Amino acid sequence: MKSKKWIIPTATVAAAGTAVVAKAAAFKPKKIVPAEVDNREIDVKKVAEHLSKAIQCKTISMPYDEGVDWGEFDKLQSFLDEAYPNVAKTLTKETIGKASLLYRWEGKNPELEPMALLSHQDVVPVAEGTEKDWTYDAFSGHIDDEFIWGRGALDMKNHLICVMEAVETLIEDGFQPDRDVYLCFGHNEETVASSCSGANSIVQTFVERGIHLDSVLDEGSALLRLDIPGLIHTYIAAIGTAEKGYVDMKITMHDKGGHTSASPKHSGMAKLANAVQDLENNQFQSHWLPFLDELFGTIGRHATLPGRIVMSNLPILRPVVKKVMSSIGEAASMVRTVTSVSQCEGSPAPNVLPQRPSITANFRMLPGDTTEDVEAHIRKVIKNKDIEIERFSTKEATKFSPTDSRAFKAIESVEEAFHPGEVAVAPFLVMGGTDACFYEPVCENILRFAPFNVTLELFLNTHATNERLPIAALDEAVRFFREYIKKASNEN
Repeated sequence: MKSKKWIIPTATVAAAGTAVVAKAAAFKPKKIVPAEVDNREIDVKKVAEHLSKAIQCKTISMPYDEGVDWGEFDKLQSFLDEAYPNVAKTLTKETIGKASLLYRWEGKNPELEPMALLSHQDVVPVAEGTEKDWTYDAFSGHIDDEFIWGRGALDMKNHLICVMEAVETLIEDGFQPDRDVYLCFGHNEETVASSCSGANSIVQTFVERGIHLDSVLDEGSALLRLDIPGLIHTYIAAIGTAEKGYVDMKITMHDKGGHTSASPKHSGMAKLANAVQDLENNQFQSHWLPFLDELFGTIGRHATLPGRIVMSNLPILRPVVKKVMSSIGEAASMVRTVTSVSQCEGSPAPNVLPQRPSITANFRMLPGDTTEDVEAHIRKVIKNKDIEIERFSTKEATKFSPTDSRAFKAIESVEEAFHPGEVAVAPFLVMGGTDACFYEPVCENILRFAPFNVTLELFLNTHATNERLPIAALDEAVRFFREYIKKASNEN
């Protein structure tokens, strides 16, 4: 009799286990029709040389125009005219603002909404004192057997050059798009939320001319290989369908100051330190946004059976997954607004107590949170209320673009053609900032993706010492832009 009591529970567990395995077995990638790609040979050596010459132009952007060497931008733009004669002859070019470029490639059907490909000409400076840490000079554009070295090799002169190469060779092949294609190259993307943004000036030009765009493609994550033994082996093309907001908040503590020989129990700086602890100990609330279901679901369908068992049951595991993500720095960025205290100011001398010590905290807002929410959060969590908050360098988080658009499907089909059955194309939230954030007034389908096949280690070297790009990545990138333009500009 005792054994019979376990007959039903054991059978139930066995049936449940079978159902879970069956569900996971059916949890497979969706069918994607690959694009029909041509076999035009890409002159990778020439592309590498063009990228090298672009890197040699020190187009460093600054928060204020006064500090910019505009001659370097002139040098880069003259080079583009010389290197791409078909583009110069076929497309109309305008200079917008100080140095942003707007090219128009006229399509066959003026009734169709245009599409746009974005890039930016500027780069970040090399950190002072690190110049000699580079294997090759940061603006040498050195080419060896494997890499092109230099500032902008990954962000994002590689992107700009490969777009230009694609358009140049498409014209050479006699191709004309069905819809107008705009190439929009800003000049100060790296200044983040600049009040004189070149990208914003381009968008205002579109607004003034009554131009609404069918799609926008800008920089984003690269094509990365994910190999976890026994779990998943696939490429991931994470397409940024939205990006987080950005705001810098300066928080100043008011104190009476004085001489350090008569210091109070807690100086103004000590009180400020407590305020920093209040900020770091009280993070923003985490939220599970819908893109995470599609991101993990798409990647999970490419996993082995054990991985699919977990991912196919993600809906019931969300609370656990969200909690785990919230506790891991990089992953937390996808589920909450992030607080980073980055700067501190005290008194002018060691023997003077600060009267107005301050810190600057950078916040990257999750879509749904605003700068107003950030300020309210600061005032709520800092216990000492004798503070002053100053807000600057602000841009709100963007909306999410749909994943069923012509542009998104074009990326899917092109990547499927290049990597049949082994690429997961999924939506993603961009943690940093791009020029694409300015385009919401003229477009609903805004995507961010850089089609460069690189390792995660190299990708994370963006803005760092020894930034470099594998020469081998250029071939696929130029091919991608060629096929994407053909597919996304198509009337059907």
